[in-house]
Amino acid sequence: MQTLLDTHAWIWWVTEDRRLSPKARAAIARGQRAGQLAVSLMSAWEVAKKIEKRQLVLDRPLDQWLDQATAMPGLLVAELTPPILVDSCRLPQPFRGDPADQIIVATARHHGATLVTRDRRMRDYPHVRSVW
Repeated sequence: MQTLLDTHAWIWWVTEDRRLSPKARAAIARGQRAGQLAVSLMSAWEVAKKIEKRQLVLDRPLDQWLDQATAMPGLLVAELTPPILVDSCRLPQPFRGDPADQIIVATARHHGATLVTRDRRMRDYPHVRSVW
């Protein structure tokens, strides 16, 4: 995988939201064409939590949305593996984010992927490549 989507980038890409930056769109298109675009399985959990907390409203039931969003052309789902989970707790220069962000950063690092994110904390973290 060359490109990993942060949760909000995945949601915005799937829903064609205008908040996705031109650089992010270009990185996604390159990854998609190469068959090297991915989203962490952790992002599916984050979407479900956003629904639970009423921070996100989808145009269809969550199960249907996830089925369609994970089946987007050229998109891979990066599984949560023990090495990724362990690495998320051992990031260099401790990453002060929520556990989901730590796992997403560890996933990008594990796969050598560029992370597509608007999150300033993740973009400023020197141990992961990012684009926005």
